[in-house]
Amino acid sequence: MHKTRKNLLSLLAFATLLSSGFALAQYNVGLKTLELKTGIYRIQAEIADSSETRQTGLMNRTSMPMNSGMLFVFEEKAGHCFWMFSTKIPLSIAFIADDGKIVNIEEMQAGSTNNHCPKAPVRFALEMNQRWFSDRVITPGSVISGLPKK
Repeated sequence: MHKTRKNLLSLLAFATLLSSGFALAQYNVGLKTLELKTGIYRIQAEIADSSETRQTGLMNRTSMPMNSGMLFVFEEKAGHCFWMFSTKIPLSIAFIADDGKIVNIEEMQAGSTNNHCPKAPVRFALEMNQRWFSDRVITPGSVISGLPKK
């Protein structure tokens, strides 16, 4: 009986380890960061520049520091749309042209399947905490500097 219980506890510990490892795999951990600027504001942006990191995005995170965000970088300009099904925090997204000008900004609700798309083909999208842009009066036409070059 004692050996069976010990084996069961070992199995439970192993299952817990596996499940926590699986949960960590669903986060973008250790991404490169880049400092972006708009007006007087500095943004510490994690860079999602591969299909895997873009697909995972900010999924499963429960918070994000005030002036931090995630910059999505695509190889080609297109109508890259975003949705928030597995994202737990509400976000704002700015779709950004190659010259750094914000094309449009969308407010996104956590857990939603609503699509949010740029109004013109873009290579960049910047996700920040919800209302980050509007609280700082950053609007379409504002410029984000520090974007990666092709």
